[in-house]
Amino acid sequence: MSAKRPVPVPTPETEPYWAAARQGQLVIQRCGDCGEHCFYPRLVCPACMSDALRWVPCSGRATVYSWTEVRRAPGAFADDVPYVVGLVELEEGPRMLTWIRSERPEAVRIGMGVKVAFEPVSDDITLPVFVVDDA
Repeated sequence: MSAKRPVPVPTPETEPYWAAARQGQLVIQRCGDCGEHCFYPRLVCPACMSDALRWVPCSGRATVYSWTEVRRAPGAFADDVPYVVGLVELEEGPRMLTWIRSERPEAVRIGMGVKVAFEPVSDDITLPVFVVDDA
């Protein structure tokens, strides 16, 4: 029997991100002072240290920056192998660690175009994952 899968726990800083994901929308923060986009959710802009961060929708398109195929996973993820964990570079600039869903994990390549998809994992949490973008 596999261990129970961990589920993210929203905080006041991350709740807008999780609320948008439940609605099928990927949002990231953008600084109102310098215009820099950033991800992961934070309280101040990493570029200029301003606290003028606002949540903005993003295109949901990205490029694979790096990836690995997992064939031996911890108990909670053992039923999912093989799967791909990737670092994708969003069209808006920030990089995001994510699952890359593919029928053929060995076909994932650096530079490959991907787009966001959403997978509900509980009543409160929907995870953004990425799939190959055939467009």
